[in-house]
Amino acid sequence: MAFIEYPECGKIINTHGCHGGVKVEPWCDSPAVFAALPVVYLKENGTYHPRRLQRAAVLGGRFVSAELEGVSTMEEADALRGRVLYAKREDLHLPAGVLLVAELLGLPVYHAESGERLGVLTDVIHPGASDIYVIDTPRGQAMVPVVPEFVLEVSMEKGIVIRPIEGLLP
Repeated sequence: MAFIEYPECGKIINTHGCHGGVKVEPWCDSPAVFAALPVVYLKENGTYHPRRLQRAAVLGGRFVSAELEGVSTMEEADALRGRVLYAKREDLHLPAGVLLVAELLGLPVYHAESGERLGVLTDVIHPGASDIYVIDTPRGQAMVPVVPEFVLEVSMEKGIVIRPIEGLLP
């Protein structure tokens, strides 16, 4: 498994204004992270095409209004509705060792004490205070809170190492 060079960072959900602006649902840690990107990318036939963010502002605390290079009319903006946007991983300025959710999916999960392979991470849920890892095991699905008491290590090389308590796994 490798780092994702161009992770998904948001989706154009509507036009914004009458001069080619778009409304974006950001998929970053916050709308401000998306608004600070210098460039976003549109994917066409497996190739990423850059579009400089000429202007971007957080809208209502949840969305971003943006003006993309090369988009100057409402019709051009409307043609982009529903398109996923990508960012260069380095433009996200992630701390060393931090993995994106898309990079976590598919990682093997191991028991800290026995080293036994317990299953594979299939989803990450964000219900509130802490994320929850959804793990497919041979005995069924398990949900593990992402807290230091249970999740000891997460890396591309070693996978996810957990210390489950009784009843946590099926």
